[in-house]
Amino acid sequence: MLTDIAIYGGLFWNAFIATTLLPAFSEIALAALLQAGNNSVLLFLAATSGNVAGSIVNWWLGKGIAGYGHKRWFPFRPDHIEKATRHFNRFGKWSLLMAWLPVVGDPLTLVAGILKTPFPMFLVLVTLGKAARYGFIIGAFYLLQ
Repeated sequence: MLTDIAIYGGLFWNAFIATTLLPAFSEIALAALLQAGNNSVLLFLAATSGNVAGSIVNWWLGKGIAGYGHKRWFPFRPDHIEKATRHFNRFGKWSLLMAWLPVVGDPLTLVAGILKTPFPMFLVLVTLGKAARYGFIIGAFYLLQ
């Protein structure tokens, strides 16, 4: 039981941290845990929920403290925010389906908060995009076996 908590909880936190600019490669962790024979459904749920939870924190940061973007401790660089804002303005709320993308995806969730995207819409779109990514990885893993 403790091992299961460590495995799935560890993947949750890895995926959560991956939504920051810290290096945490949740896709590699997911593949390694699949290779080790762990439950793919539980791995999918852990990775997706962890990654979505991190995006919710980003949305909250954008909504609440966007004025602190110039501070040294702020987790996103201004150029990442600017690029994400351009992307968001071009494609609107639907761009949140791409929140899984490297570099621009996480700042995109911050921009959604800054632009006050309604939380229910944010949650649905971000979850769909991130779930599709992890579903694809799991599907590819089994296809390549």
